[in-house]
Amino acid sequence: MPRYALKIEYDGRPFCGWQRQRELPSVQAAVEAALARLEPDVPGIVAAGRTDAGVHATGQVAHCVLSRDWDSFRLMEALNHHLRPHPIAILGCAPVDEGFHARFSARERRYLFRVLQRRAPPTHAAGQVWHVRHRLDLAAMQAGARHLIGQHDFTTFRASQCQAHSPVKTLDALEIAQVARETGVEFQFRLRARSFLHNQVRSIVGSLERVGAGAWAPSAIKDALDARDRAACGPVSPPDGLYLTAVGYPQDPFAPAPAGVGDLARPLG
Repeated sequence: MPRYALKIEYDGRPFCGWQRQRELPSVQAAVEAALARLEPDVPGIVAAGRTDAGVHATGQVAHCVLSRDWDSFRLMEALNHHLRPHPIAILGCAPVDEGFHARFSARERRYLFRVLQRRAPPTHAAGQVWHVRHRLDLAAMQAGARHLIGQHDFTTFRASQCQAHSPVKTLDALEIAQVARETGVEFQFRLRARSFLHNQVRSIVGSLERVGAGAWAPSAIKDALDARDRAACGPVSPPDGLYLTAVGYPQDPFAPAPAGVGDLARPLG
């Protein structure tokens, strides 16, 4: 049966998260309902990451299995039509081989966390940034972040209900940049890893915010990491500023096929 990869963008505010839940609105349920308008018996879809309530995405990836061959562009257009008025958009659609799995084939995931520093509350960006009223020290947060790069036991930065088999993860990148805007100062935290623990990004950003605010020294991040104790974590940041921005695969399913190559260019997953 034909299998398709979908690149999905969504505003997480109206949803209980990605994963389908009984009697609660979810991104997965909305996409599956749109697919059911095209093929009533379509199986459930699988995503690269199960984002929490209020978390956004600009590059979520999911795969679906359909009963007939669809032109990728027509499938994308049809899904976007049936997804209205949900704040969800299918940005890309591509046929993939049976071996492609949106979750298990992924080799890296990238997240962005946006923090807006200004006295006044956000209006246009409300629900899309974490708003802080106090000043943050970029250099201090960058110094604290360096303690987290590499392979570590991230028990401190792991939700108590996390279902991962091991707290050991490798954080490949954690970059923090300061962007001056007319509407305030924005701090952008960009994280990259093969996989993340439940609430790991929000826990890390929340602890680094304490460093930026001057409540913690940068070395306190290492102390918290070494403690391997959830109680040593700083306050968990809200979901508002968190975005799943990209998922990496051995071969990008959405890369354009070379000129003159037809179906043989389908990714191998």
